[in-house]
Amino acid sequence: MTEFFKSDFEFQNRHIGPDNQEINEMLAEINCESVDKLIEETIPQSIRNISELNLGRPLSEDEFLKFIRETAKKNKVFKSYIGLGYNPTITPTVILRNIFQNPGWYTQYTPYQAEISQGRLEALLNFQTMVIDLTGMQIANASLLDEGTAASEAMLMFSHLASQNKSTANKFFVSDECLPQTIDVVKARAVPLNIEVEVGDLKKINIDGGYLGVLAQYPGTDGNIEDYSELFAKLKEKNIFIAVAADIMSLALLTPPGELGADAVVGSTQRFGVPMGYGGPHAAYFATLDKYKRYVPGRIIGVSIDAQGNRAYRMALQTREQHIKRDKATSNICTAQVLLAVIAGMYGVYHGPDGLKNIASKINKLAFMTDLNLKKLGYEQMNEFYFDTLKVKIEDAELLNKIKKNAEDKQMNFRYGKDFITISINEATTVEDVKEIAKVFAKSQNKLVDFEEAFEDYSTLPTSLIRSSNYMFHPVFKTHRSETEMLRYIKELENKDLSLTHSMIPLGSCTMKLNATTEMLPITIPAYSEMHPFAPVEQAKGYQEIIAELENELAEITGLPGVSLQPNSGAQGEYAGLLVIRAYHLNNGDTQRNVCIIPSSAHGTNPASAVMAGMKVIVVGCDTNGNIMLDDLRKKAEQHKDTLAALMVTYPSTHGVFEEEIQEICKIIHDNGGQVYMDGANMNAQVGLTSPKMIGADVCHLNLHKTFCIPHGGGGPGMGPICVAEHLKEFLPSNPVIPTGGSKAIPAVSAAPWGSASILLISYAYIKMMGAEGLTNATKIAILNANYIKEKLAPYYKALYSGKNGRVAHEMILDCRDFKTSAKVEVEDIAKRLMDYGFHAPTVSFPVPGTLMIEPTESEAKAEMDRFVEAMIAIRKEIEEIEKGEADMTDNFLKNAPHTALEVTSDNWSHPYMRERAAFPTDFTKKNKFWPPVSRINNAYGDRNLICSCNPISDYVEIEAT
Repeated sequence: MTEFFKSDFEFQNRHIGPDNQEINEMLAEINCESVDKLIEETIPQSIRNISELNLGRPLSEDEFLKFIRETAKKNKVFKSYIGLGYNPTITPTVILRNIFQNPGWYTQYTPYQAEISQGRLEALLNFQTMVIDLTGMQIANASLLDEGTAASEAMLMFSHLASQNKSTANKFFVSDECLPQTIDVVKARAVPLNIEVEVGDLKKINIDGGYLGVLAQYPGTDGNIEDYSELFAKLKEKNIFIAVAADIMSLALLTPPGELGADAVVGSTQRFGVPMGYGGPHAAYFATLDKYKRYVPGRIIGVSIDAQGNRAYRMALQTREQHIKRDKATSNICTAQVLLAVIAGMYGVYHGPDGLKNIASKINKLAFMTDLNLKKLGYEQMNEFYFDTLKVKIEDAELLNKIKKNAEDKQMNFRYGKDFITISINEATTVEDVKEIAKVFAKSQNKLVDFEEAFEDYSTLPTSLIRSSNYMFHPVFKTHRSETEMLRYIKELENKDLSLTHSMIPLGSCTMKLNATTEMLPITIPAYSEMHPFAPVEQAKGYQEIIAELENELAEITGLPGVSLQPNSGAQGEYAGLLVIRAYHLNNGDTQRNVCIIPSSAHGTNPASAVMAGMKVIVVGCDTNGNIMLDDLRKKAEQHKDTLAALMVTYPSTHGVFEEEIQEICKIIHDNGGQVYMDGANMNAQVGLTSPKMIGADVCHLNLHKTFCIPHGGGGPGMGPICVAEHLKEFLPSNPVIPTGGSKAIPAVSAAPWGSASILLISYAYIKMMGAEGLTNATKIAILNANYIKEKLAPYYKALYSGKNGRVAHEMILDCRDFKTSAKVEVEDIAKRLMDYGFHAPTVSFPVPGTLMIEPTESEAKAEMDRFVEAMIAIRKEIEEIEKGEADMTDNFLKNAPHTALEVTSDNWSHPYMRERAAFPTDFTKKNKFWPPVSRINNAYGDRNLICSCNPISDYVEIEAT
């Protein structure tokens, strides 16, 4: 018996599911003498890493928690009045404990299987409804990555709409009152697409200047509130699209942009209960007009019915359209910030419209009180109208520096301009805080404060922009006032969702593995969660140490020395990596290099990202084994050798195989002047055993929410840092507020300097506690687990692809296409029937239609995998019953799956099979049943009747009246 683990007390033994005995049993099943022998048979020897990763001694869980708390003390969290799109907030503790810290919420997968995702789908519909109501728009998506990227998506949508309207306009006007990071992100997005960005005073725009659209900030970055209604009317006459980046809290008091004529409204919901977290993660919002719904990026949740006619939710118009449209996709965004959108939406549910208005009014009143007392001290406040931000004129540099010193002595951060200071008041601000602010300004002039409380009759908002329309009138925003009611509502929704707390989620390419509690704990430590992303770096020494160390660790793991943690998703990592490659070619004078070669098996976001980076996509074919066709690649690389920019390749391949010729593939690209971008979606099969550098890649992105344990959170947060070779380091992305990146940096690709910095703590914890040996062992067991399931299912399902020794990498594709002919069973029927067995389906019909892609990960123990195998075998036997005529071809377990409790307990049971076997197909389900809350969802009905918010007010007139 081989002893794989040497110690029973290391964190890796907790993370990795199988123990020594189970490992040996699985090795026997796959007819392999050892784990190392399996790795030899799976990974080509030419790219095997023989030296151990240099990551230092692994820490125990207790050691890590002590260490991370000590490191937290190096962060100095001051009272933050910086603003710039980030504000302190108060997370209701019922939401903090029962959603943010609850694995029943944060370990859910993207709701592609809607029947077992009804809880978060309802929560996201609440979010969409809240956004629609507050912005005054007609439709909203289920969130985007951050405000900056949401604004750039608005520009991209306008560009597509203008092209469709045969407009030749290619200029986009951005108000100089927009957030600086937003301006930078928009510029980055515009350049490869040949959109000319002009930044200036929006009030002075030449409406005949050939603009396709404009972007306004409401209120402005410095706090000023402008009434743009007349300007917007003129812009509309010229068919110029209008986007408004709006502070969502201010919209509780201000006329919504939709009523001013906006075509799109974007922003962040961070101040709705989501901590600043040194930059994220935060849910952006994107709202627009119904007529533009086909161009909305990301996901939209819609209402449909199930097979029984009951109300049911699903993803409508999901822009996983990339897999269909490929390089014709209107966006590469295929994700959302689901967990954060759920929190923000629940903040709205908890407070309701009256509560939000009270919070916004309190913020506004405290801002006025600050203004009042600063004016008494003789300071000039420059904003005539404002919501929460004051702009104080300070032309005396000595006085400005004195205020800064006195503020920092009192642990306050303001925002400092050349001749002004801005002060942004927030939900957490109190009257005592306002007094302390006044004292700082008084002391700087050697004065005493004669503090005055704000009188009741005051006005800081333009009369023309005081909101008169109602919002959030759906009963869900008025029902859950007490904590008891709120707690039960959260739990009710949680119970409708299957997560990793119930069973393994065997999705190929998605790596749904353990998100350990110890990894998650640091993100709620206040010294990390309450840090403003633009706080002076000397106040964030703890964060800076962790960021630097994590960058070094990722560089060590990938073999690529340059790291940017800025990208907020895998797709954004693709985009950032290609922009770096583009910048490299431009720097070399190769302005013509714009061709990107992409295998036909690639993720759909790959071609979409390439087009966004200004590249022309050339597709290279794959052979019957799923490998890139070398002759086709060589031919196309040579054909385009003068214009070749890059190859995008996933390794191991999307088919779950380590291609033997990968180094030759990379050499062909390099020989023809291109760079190699490696998609890191399957990095969980590489760590410690090979690396992007060894295969020949120049750039890779890493899905931290896959390989490095950041939880999926129901479809987000995600994070996609990029690692680059030495010659590309100087082009890594910058930030306009806090400098990052290389000496020839591309503009920012996301709003915050280090992306969603707070969740970096999770991956950092994983690496610190696993250590080099643990990370390598995790990869080995991921490969073992996949091969074990493949062999167990071999008599029942054919694995479509394998390596030359018959082994798969960390995932496999099962061919289910023959069942359509033999039993009229679609792969979707198998996916739905798995719900009755208590499982989430594997990845359906990707990358090959009619297949299932399975990835068990290293975290699943043999018993759980055996339970999944048992379910798959049982379903195969149910298909066999149809094939033999023992079960009806159209009325059977699979076609009617999933079966709900309501259905199987109904007096009207008309199916020709037994209820008990429908609902309890295994002994396990008799003891531990997860009931799908709805039956098969009618997608066609949802498409015909697109409803993407809670019901209209007319349905609730009676409720309102009572």
